[in-house]
This record gives sequence, structure tokens and C-alpha cells, in this order.
Amino acid sequence: MGIWEKFTNFATGFVCVRMQGKKDDIYRNRLEPLVRTLPGKPGVYQFYDKDEKVIYIGKAKNLKKRVSSYFGRESHDSARVRLMIRRIADIRHIVVDTELDSLLLENNLIKKYQPRYNVLLKDDKTFPWICIKNEPFPRIFSTRNLVRDGSNYYGPYASGRMMNALLDLIRRLFQYRTCRLDLTPENIAAGKFSRCLEYHLKNCKGPCEGLQDEADYLDTIRRIEQILKGNLGTVLAELRRLMKELAAAYDFEKADMVKEKIRLLENFQSRSTVVSPSLSNVDVVSIVSDQAHAYVNFLRVVSGAIIQSHALEIKKKLDESDARLLDIAIAELRQQLQSSSPEIIVPLRPPTTIPGVRFVVPQRGDKKKLLELSERNVRYYRLEKKKRQELVDPDRHARRIMTQMQKDLGLPALPDYMEGFDVSNTQGNQAVAAMVVFRQVRPSKKDYRHFIIRSVEGPDDYASMEEAVYRRYLRLSLEQKPLPRLVVVDGGKGQLSSAIKALDRLGLRQQIPVIGIAKRLEEIYFPGDPIPLYIDKKSETLRVIQQLRDEAHRFGIAHHRSRRQKSSLQSELPAIRGIGPASIQRLLKEFGSVAGIRQASLEQLEKAVGPARAKILRAHFKGGKNEP
Repeated sequence: MGIWEKFTNFATGFVCVRMQGKKDDIYRNRLEPLVRTLPGKPGVYQFYDKDEKVIYIGKAKNLKKRVSSYFGRESHDSARVRLMIRRIADIRHIVVDTELDSLLLENNLIKKYQPRYNVLLKDDKTFPWICIKNEPFPRIFSTRNLVRDGSNYYGPYASGRMMNALLDLIRRLFQYRTCRLDLTPENIAAGKFSRCLEYHLKNCKGPCEGLQDEADYLDTIRRIEQILKGNLGTVLAELRRLMKELAAAYDFEKADMVKEKIRLLENFQSRSTVVSPSLSNVDVVSIVSDQAHAYVNFLRVVSGAIIQSHALEIKKKLDESDARLLDIAIAELRQQLQSSSPEIIVPLRPPTTIPGVRFVVPQRGDKKKLLELSERNVRYYRLEKKKRQELVDPDRHARRIMTQMQKDLGLPALPDYMEGFDVSNTQGNQAVAAMVVFRQVRPSKKDYRHFIIRSVEGPDDYASMEEAVYRRYLRLSLEQKPLPRLVVVDGGKGQLSSAIKALDRLGLRQQIPVIGIAKRLEEIYFPGDPIPLYIDKKSETLRVIQQLRDEAHRFGIAHHRSRRQKSSLQSELPAIRGIGPASIQRLLKEFGSVAGIRQASLEQLEKAVGPARAKILRAHFKGGKNEP
């Protein structure tokens, strides 16, 4: 039944009662004590619904202040937040030592429970690693399973192709075993093994028969580890020193083999270096976002070379800010990719500080170039994702955009058929209107139309818009064709009012939703509402409306320019005394345009219109006086 709450009307002294809902009951009886007793320390809070299901997980620098903020305000900007708060039936929390610990714990709990109102990290891959096995004469191989047995793992690698290319380079540079034999000193001494094909191909030095001691083998492994860590300079220096020693000892064949290894390593390094070798052990993280998703790119840079690159998609749930999403992405990526870089280059400073890590927002120089490279990568990643979605299911992609437009604009139906209008004129002369059509949010160019304005004198865009809209929908009504689900006019309140007048005259105002888009701030105007709607500049709804507006403007300008040029060319000939309509027709048929007539020779003109008129034309185009 809820509880009864009394309140006093101070104007009349009248005391009345009102019934509070069950949500107030739950908050007062259960949630309020929980919120009041929360500690003011870092931690993670979890919201549960009435079915004991986690619906949201968040981290906080101060648990009490953060959770209280959900209930202390009368209203929240986001409708999703208000809906989530109404569904909270219980609150639980976990206290941790630092804010960083709370961020990492939040990330792990989100992946475990996948709450309804938390962002969705769309990346559940198991990344490949390069393993150097903890065993006598260690093996080197790729794996996706980390076994805590003392082995060394390098990676993970976001691209299997990148990892295989690195393994191939190492294989060409160094000799090491690929077999799975148990090469203990006892087994080797007992002669249990024999050399395989890899030994004869000079890919292995034969430790299985004691032809290579373990110290020499481990020296090779040490060099390989330096490459896997990105320290190519150290390995190159050692190889150059070895090459000089061999050359000094006149062992030119081995020196040439070492030189080939140096060439391979330098070639690999040249493909990886992007900015400056002075940059060492740095992470770069960039982000771009729209209404529903955010896309993050991660680069790891060692000695000026990119040794890792990875992209991540995040699905928004509660209109999270870019700073908050960057916070989540950094925690996720550094944990997944095992990064411990002391410096992170970012486009904006995230809210969580990481002990021992410095965030840098560069303004210029090599770090700025690195950030721009990362931003280019993340934009390409977003573009590829969208293109892939359109290719896989174009109808679903279009339907998703139309659903968002219907929601943003409050339309009665999906805008699967839209029309846009624009007016063009030159100081009131040769006014034309253009009408373009979008079906399933894509241009349908076969349905485009032009309207030559006939009833308007002088530069009157409002009247021109009214005429074009009236003629268009009068024709559709007479032909009993379907009406558009949305009409967009280029302009503000004035052009929108003109379109509405035309629809009122036709009795179609209630059947066709109409909006206007103003150029200056991209405001959206609705009929009868003086206050415009400002849509998120990143939203697909605004992008489609802008595309419709721009296409109508382009189509109208192209037609207007064509009419203006044609008129200016043809109006010159009637002004020439002695050249009549019949001669003009013959000249245009022969030469195509005034420019063609101007370039024609006297003989060509005489052949077309006779000697007398040919001389008149030559005199006119050369600036002389033509005689009557």
C-alpha cells in the first residue's frame, strides 16, 4: 500500500495527504540507511533490482558522496539514469585501497555480470602471446593460454598476423629448437635423442645431442627477449659488434651472415618507427564517440616504434562522457595488454589517477603527432565497423538510424521516405526550388525534382518555398501517391512557416511532419514552437538531416547555375542588331553556344548565315560597331 505522507499548505493551513509509491517506501525503509552508512572511501558500488540482479556497477573515489548523488537531486538530465534509479531495490559495495583499485575492480565486475546499464565493451577476444617456456633449452611458441609455471609471456598481440611476422623474423635471425623433447642433462648424456631435419637446415644447433651448451642457447634466448620487449637497438648494437669482430678475424662468410641479420632487423625497425626514437615506453590512447558508441585506439610505443596496436568499441548505456569512457578503456586495455608504461598520451585527462603513471595531453611536437596517428586509426576503425554493418545487414543499419530519428524528432512513424526542399535565386531572378528524396535514409536520385518559380516577383524565398511545397503535394494528392513521412526545409522559422501555409491550403498539415533546419547553429524548428531543438552534433539523426539539406542545396544550385548560364549565353544574340530569331536558331544549331559562335571563323559564319550577317557577328565579337 505504500506510506502516507503529510504536508502543509502554508497559504491555507490546509493539511492533506498523498500516497507515495513503493519506490519511496523502499528508499526510506531500506536504501536511505544503506546510503547514510556508506564509507567515504574508494570502492565499487552495485545496484540491484527487485529480482536480486545487478543492474549497474560503478566506481567511486568517495562511495558515500557518489551514491548519495543519485538520490539527492530532484531530477537527472538523462532519462536512462532516472529509469535506473526507479529500479534500484538494493545497494552493495566493496571498499578498496585506492581509486585505481576501484577502477580495475569495476572493470572486472562489469565483464563478469554485464549489468544492463553499464557500458558494453565489445571485445571478448583471447589474445595470442609469445611464450618462452620455463624448461631446459627453452622453447619459443605462440599460445592463447597463460600457464603460471614460471614461463615468460610477451604480448598479448592484438593482431595474430603481427605476432607471426615477429616470430618469423626471430626464426630467421636466430637458431633455436622447436621440438618438444625433454632436454634434461641426464637425457642428453644418456643419448636418448638424435638430430632432426631442423639441424640439417641450420635452424637449430643440435642441443639434443649436446652440440650446443645451455649457456650459449640462453644467450640466444636473451637476445630474442630484447626484441620481444621492443629493444631493437640493443640487439642491433650486439650484432654490429659481432660482425666487426668476425670481419677483423677474416671470417667473412659468418660476417656476411650477421650482416644479413642486421639488414632484416633494420628493415623490421624501419617499418615500425613512426615519430621519434627518443620516445620510449609510452602508451597512446585516443577516443571518438557518437550518441550510442565510443571507439578507442591503443598504441604501445617503445624506442619510437609501435610494437602493439589495438582498437576497442564501447556501447554506451547512460550517456557517459568521453572522459569517463576513456577511464574505462584505459583500465581495460592496460589490463588486457599487460602494459606498465609510465606515461600515457591522451586527448583529454581521465578522472582516475594511476600511481606512477603520468597523463600527457600534448599540444605540439612528436607526442602530438603520435596522438594524431592514433586518432586517425580510431576514425578508420569506426568507419570500417559501420561499413561492415551496412554490408552485412544494410536494412538493419538503416532501420536503426530511422528508429533513432523517430525517437529524437518525435515522429509518428519511421521516416523511411523523406523529402527536402531548398530555394535558389540571384537577386530574385530565375528563382528555382529543388526537391530531393531519401528512401531508407539513402538518396533516391530518380525521384529528384526541380520547380521553376512562376508566381513570385523579386527575391522572396518564403513565397518561393510556399509555391514549391504547394505544387509538389498538390500533384502527389491528385495522383494519389504516398506522402513522405518527414519533410525537411532548408531554413529557419520563416521557411518552415511558408511550407506549413502550403500544407494548410491543401489540408495536409496533419498528415506530413515538417521541420526546418537553420544553417548557423544547425537548430531544428518545429511548427508552432518558437524554441528550436538542438540535437547532439555527433548524432546520426542530425547527420541525415544535414545530408538531406545539403543534397537539396547542391541539386538546386546546380540547376540554377545551369539556367543562369544558358540564359546569359542566349540573351547576348538577340541584342545584336541585324540578327533575327531564325539566324539565332541556325547559329545555335551549328555551333552549340555563344562561345562556339565567337570562336568560329568568318568562312564558317558565312556558310551558316550568309556574308552580311557573318560580318555583323565578327564586328560584334571583336568589339566593333555593327551597321544596321
